[in-house]
Amino acid sequence: MSEPVCIFERDKWNKIIAITHGRTFEIIEISDQWGEDTHHFSSRATLQHWVEGRFSATRFEGTAEERQHILEQFSLL
Repeated sequence: MSEPVCIFERDKWNKIIAITHGRTFEIIEISDQWGEDTHHFSSRATLQHWVEGRFSATRFEGTAEERQHILEQFSLL
């Protein structure tokens, strides 16, 4: 298990954390609106597919710079 990596952090209550477990990935989304949600991915391909859908330009509620930063951080995992 690797150390948790902060993908994005707006404040203490809104952030995305990634943990790599060998070939699998655990993504934790923390939001002041809906609490904590954990996602598990068995491969980089399934993770990237989720990232593309979850952070698509039409669905993302932050700035374009925030979205780009998130996409870049996920590509570094």
